[in-house]
Amino acid sequence: MTEDVTDQVALVTGGGSGIGAGIVRMLAERGLRVVVADIADEPARALAAGIGGLAVHCDVRSLADNRAAVDAAVSTYGRLDVVVLNAGIAEGNSIDDFDEDAYRRAMGVNLDGVVFGLTAALPALRTTGGGRVLAVASLAGLAPVPEDPVYAANKAAVVNFVRSVGPALATEHILVNALCPGYTDTAILGRFRELLVGANWPLMQVKDVVAAAGTVLDSEDGGEAWLIQSGHPAQPYRFRGIPGPKA
Repeated sequence: MTEDVTDQVALVTGGGSGIGAGIVRMLAERGLRVVVADIADEPARALAAGIGGLAVHCDVRSLADNRAAVDAAVSTYGRLDVVVLNAGIAEGNSIDDFDEDAYRRAMGVNLDGVVFGLTAALPALRTTGGGRVLAVASLAGLAPVPEDPVYAANKAAVVNFVRSVGPALATEHILVNALCPGYTDTAILGRFRELLVGANWPLMQVKDVVAAAGTVLDSEDGGEAWLIQSGHPAQPYRFRGIPGPKA
């Protein structure tokens, strides 16, 4: 995304706070017009007003809401070039104390939000002639997370979804990648933040993840999962290949 972005338009889900808000500001500073899509209306409106962008209400669990957000971007600005599918939650849903509502909510936001978001955005990106899509997954998509196995499951699904759709979409000049940050100091950590701090675990700051997001959006490859870990440069995660079948 190093080309002229003067007329480019971005849509960020979960853009009203945390990593999403940081990405919104970064894109606006790069010169893009940004649509802030969030289920929390007031933070989205405040941020959009501050950057001269547009706020739209969007429950990413709804395909209709995702399509409405894309329609709002295109009807307001005439095009769509960059989509950041960032909305996410962590429920701390254990198997021993299983909550079906919490499970459905987590899967809906973290997985459906990416699948529905990409599905909704593709027609607009194809009309533009290509674009970039960044799905914010997690290091939990690459490694086990015993304290929240449902979160690990939906983030792993996001990673493999991106790896599965990325190569074909790249032939249409639509580059789809996943961002997999480790523990970052945002509200999503909830009660785990105190445990991590007590264990002297180095928490990344939002600015570090936002900088990595910029690096991924500048990449000319698609279908990759970028590992973002404290003390290491942003880099595509190299998956170990599985052996092929034998006759």
